Amino acid sequence: MPKLPVVSSQEAVRALRRLGYLPDHQTGSHLILRQQDPPHRRLTVPRHRELAKGTLRALIRQAGLTVEEFVRLL
Repeated sequence: MPKLPVVSSQEAVRALRRLGYLPDHQTGSHLILRQQDPPHRRLTVPRHRELAKGTLRALIRQAGLTVEEFVRLL
Protein backbone atom coordinates (compact mmCIF):
# COMPACT_ATOMS: atom_id res chain seq x y z
CA MET A 1 0.00 0.00 0.00
CA PRO A 2 1.47 3.38 -0.94
CA LYS A 3 1.95 6.02 1.68
CA LEU A 4 -0.95 8.41 2.23
CA PRO A 5 -0.07 11.79 0.67
CA VAL A 6 -0.25 15.09 2.54
CA VAL A 7 -2.83 17.19 0.72
CA SER A 8 -4.83 20.34 1.30
CA SER A 9 -8.60 20.44 1.01
CA GLN A 10 -8.29 22.22 -2.35
CA GLU A 11 -6.14 19.41 -3.77
CA ALA A 12 -8.55 16.77 -2.46
CA VAL A 13 -11.56 18.58 -3.96
CA ARG A 14 -9.75 18.89 -7.30
CA ALA A 15 -9.09 15.14 -7.33
CA LEU A 16 -12.67 14.32 -6.36
CA ARG A 17 -14.03 16.61 -9.07
CA ARG A 18 -12.29 14.38 -11.60
CA LEU A 19 -14.56 11.57 -10.33
CA GLY A 20 -17.74 13.57 -10.85
CA TYR A 21 -18.12 15.11 -7.38
CA LEU A 22 -19.30 18.71 -7.61
CA PRO A 23 -19.76 21.26 -4.83
CA ASP A 24 -23.33 21.13 -3.52
CA HIS A 25 -23.07 23.71 -0.75
CA GLN A 26 -20.85 24.93 2.05
CA THR A 27 -21.72 25.01 5.73
CA GLY A 28 -19.21 26.98 7.76
CA SER A 29 -15.77 25.64 6.94
CA HIS A 30 -17.05 22.37 5.45
CA LEU A 31 -17.63 21.91 1.72
CA ILE A 32 -20.29 19.36 0.78
CA LEU A 33 -19.61 17.55 -2.50
CA ARG A 34 -22.25 15.50 -4.30
CA GLN A 35 -21.68 12.85 -6.95
CA GLN A 36 -23.60 13.63 -10.13
CA ASP A 37 -24.06 10.01 -11.24
CA PRO A 38 -25.66 7.24 -9.18
CA PRO A 39 -25.19 6.33 -6.33
CA HIS A 40 -25.16 10.13 -5.64
CA ARG A 41 -22.75 9.91 -2.71
CA ARG A 42 -22.14 12.99 -0.58
CA LEU A 43 -18.76 13.84 0.91
CA THR A 44 -17.94 16.48 3.49
CA VAL A 45 -14.50 18.04 3.09
CA PRO A 46 -13.22 20.37 5.83
CA ARG A 47 -11.59 23.47 4.35
CA HIS A 48 -8.10 23.12 5.91
CA ARG A 49 -4.63 23.78 4.59
CA GLU A 50 -3.67 20.21 5.42
CA LEU A 51 -6.17 17.39 5.87
CA ALA A 52 -5.56 15.05 8.79
CA LYS A 53 -4.53 11.54 7.77
CA GLY A 54 -7.63 9.94 9.28
CA THR A 55 -9.92 12.46 7.60
CA LEU A 56 -8.27 11.93 4.22
CA ARG A 57 -8.40 8.15 4.59
CA ALA A 58 -12.12 8.37 5.47
CA LEU A 59 -12.82 10.56 2.41
CA ILE A 60 -11.00 8.11 0.15
CA ARG A 61 -12.95 5.18 1.62
CA GLN A 62 -16.31 7.00 1.34
CA ALA A 63 -15.59 7.83 -2.29
CA GLY A 64 -15.08 4.13 -2.96
CA LEU A 65 -11.41 4.52 -3.88
CA THR A 66 -8.15 2.97 -2.86
CA VAL A 67 -5.17 5.09 -1.85
CA GLU A 68 -3.46 4.19 -5.15
CA GLU A 69 -6.44 5.39 -7.19
CA PHE A 70 -6.63 8.64 -5.21
CA VAL A 71 -2.89 9.31 -5.68
CA ARG A 72 -3.32 8.86 -9.45
CA LEU A 73 -6.11 11.49 -9.44
CA LEU A 74 -3.83 14.07 -7.84
